[in-house]
Amino acid sequence: MSDYSGSRFDSARRGAGALLSGALSMLIIMVALLAAMWILEGVDVVLNGSLDQYGIVGWDPDGLVGILLAPFLHGGFGHLMANSLPLLILGFLAGLRDVRKFLWASLLIILIGGLGTWVTSPGVVTIGASGLVFGYFGLILARGVFDRRLLDLAIAIGVGVAYWGILAGLLPNQPGISWQGHLFGLVGGVVAAWVLRRKREITANPY
Repeated sequence: MSDYSGSRFDSARRGAGALLSGALSMLIIMVALLAAMWILEGVDVVLNGSLDQYGIVGWDPDGLVGILLAPFLHGGFGHLMANSLPLLILGFLAGLRDVRKFLWASLLIILIGGLGTWVTSPGVVTIGASGLVFGYFGLILARGVFDRRLLDLAIAIGVGVAYWGILAGLLPNQPGISWQGHLFGLVGGVVAAWVLRRKREITANPY
């Protein structure tokens, strides 16, 4: 085996190892996040839903604190159950390659999605992790376009085919559904993909 072939093999082995490590880390993170959400919802049920008041309250300055809290609060176990599986799958895939970038992307999604919801939902209390679900969906699709790595493109295509139906959640005037939270969560995911995109080296042509 030539030195070049051996180098390529070692590089591929390191890449596979890093991917496996990232997958394990993301699985732990997402399971822990969902466990925290379920425990919090259990506490909320015991307190007769009193935690829900800490969601995003549109146009209320005091409701701005809900931008950070709302994704972890839900209006009952049915609401949480509906969000759990897509959050687990999309969150896992969103952070598979780079856990650090995933954490920064999550913060951007929460802030952009929450602020957009606060501005466009006067007097409405919004809670739930669906903004994160839409954010991770947008992040995965946009990352495939911006980074143009084979694995990212494959994941983006698979997610687009499997989850295109959630885009119906962007339609307004659906009772009990915050289309604003979905829309701005999606926007947050696309922005995060752009901000955290892979930087390409620019080589100058000699005169």
